[in-house]
Amino acid sequence: MSIKEQNINKILIWLLAISAVLRGILAAWMEFGNDEVYYWTYALYPDWSHFDHPPMVGWVIQLFSLNLLFDSEFFIRLASVVFMTANTYIIYRIGKDIKDARTGLYAALLYTASIYAFVITGIFIMPDTPLMLFWLLAIWMAIKYFPGLPRSARNDNNDTLSVIARRNDEAIQKKTVLLQAQQPRFLLLFGLFAGLAMLSKYSGVFLWVGMGLYILIFNRKQLKNPYLYLSLLISAICCIPILYWNLQNDFISFSFHSERVGGNSINFSTFGTELAGEFLYNNPIVFVLAFIAIFAALKKKINMEKPVQRLILCITLPMVVVFWVFSLMRPTLPHWNAPAYVLLILLSAAYLRDKQAEKLPKSIIVALSVLLITLVVGVAEIKTGFIPLDRHTNPEQLGRDDFTLDMYGWRQLGEKFADFREEKIAEGVMKSEDGIVANQWFPLANLDYYVARPLGMRIMGLGWPEFLHKYLWINDERGGFHLGENYWFLSDSRYMKNPKETYQWYFKEIELVGTIEIERCGKPAKNFFVYTCKDLTDLPPTLQDFMAQSAAKDK
Repeated sequence: MSIKEQNINKILIWLLAISAVLRGILAAWMEFGNDEVYYWTYALYPDWSHFDHPPMVGWVIQLFSLNLLFDSEFFIRLASVVFMTANTYIIYRIGKDIKDARTGLYAALLYTASIYAFVITGIFIMPDTPLMLFWLLAIWMAIKYFPGLPRSARNDNNDTLSVIARRNDEAIQKKTVLLQAQQPRFLLLFGLFAGLAMLSKYSGVFLWVGMGLYILIFNRKQLKNPYLYLSLLISAICCIPILYWNLQNDFISFSFHSERVGGNSINFSTFGTELAGEFLYNNPIVFVLAFIAIFAALKKKINMEKPVQRLILCITLPMVVVFWVFSLMRPTLPHWNAPAYVLLILLSAAYLRDKQAEKLPKSIIVALSVLLITLVVGVAEIKTGFIPLDRHTNPEQLGRDDFTLDMYGWRQLGEKFADFREEKIAEGVMKSEDGIVANQWFPLANLDYYVARPLGMRIMGLGWPEFLHKYLWINDERGGFHLGENYWFLSDSRYMKNPKETYQWYFKEIELVGTIEIERCGKPAKNFFVYTCKDLTDLPPTLQDFMAQSAAKDK
């Protein structure tokens, strides 16, 4: 498939439109996953920061849902649909700046093919959603700043600087002078976007890690540049909400994340799992191309300015290596270092541009095909379960091995529990003011959104504080626990928990009162066991108790 230069803009527009429409449909159709619905609580109870992550994802949910005035899955995910479309255009512009429009188009196509970009940041609402927007904007500004002038700024009708000088084109010379005068602005904008990236997710700090590494190795004269320190100050100012919240909460967020990446022994199994996850999350073709491009860049086989290549490698390689090291010590998640692979797409696009002058590379076609197949199979499996992932027949274990059920059955549960609850209230078993209780952030958030919210019920977290996460703060917002209260407890057969064991010291009476079966394509998929927990006799630890214990432990 050949691509004419005059058609690149049309192809890009079609790519953006088709991608946005498809992702919008899926965003509205698919139920939330465990993480997504938990981040909904960031918008429901906004704060300067949160137990798990900085506040940006909650803020963008508030923005696009008009502060949850529109609280369907589509509007809560709308930021992902919009931002991924913008990101595709930004990575196109970066590719165009560092080489040419065809390189930009290749970068946009590879970015679209990335399962991390298309699904995790483009459909699901995650901290990575705003992270990727500010990540790419920061990189764009850095590339505009460091090489002095990007290729597209220095070229006019494919003329080089020497040709421009010989022609003494006054208009282009004025443009060059203007762009040179704008260079400090690009550095300051880098600081702003890097700060907003860190306000989205802590891994945004790798932007400054890469920036510092590049300066120390290749451009030490920048250490005398006052704009560099002003840029760093801007990033620091952006992070004030995170610092302020952690100061109020004994730096609990940093303690939590330090425990997630620590470990005492080498575990090659978790490292293998991390690599396999990166291979799948980033699209196998995009993943392989990334490493081909790295080696090509190191061997100076990519026709691109050295400062750009060096800057990209200085940011990406530390991020990839750091999370590889973490994965050798304990389980990690493969999307943690996915932003690094997004930047490597730029090297891959430039590499493919050098190899393929006119035709669209087959590797890009295959990568897009892999994405399409993954979407079709994944959505079909979630909605129909046509692949038998689970073989359990025990009602208390039904669906345990089918991970796709995390995103299926919650709407059905809400509808069926509403009828079940009305029956039990009519029988006098429970009262309308009785709430729901659970002992972990999931399924707390799932039950909160799909069950408690439509029914106007109060839902509380009752369990160990380290498993409740933000719900430890939400409990306070909802008035806390009171002696004598009654609660419903719903246990999913995928993560079966018996409250008679968990809550035996909290309630006088705990009883199984029914089972709600979740069906998929007319077949049982999983069960929810419904318990009543009556007469709360002991109050659980509050947020203040937990903070006091944490402070005493630190001493």
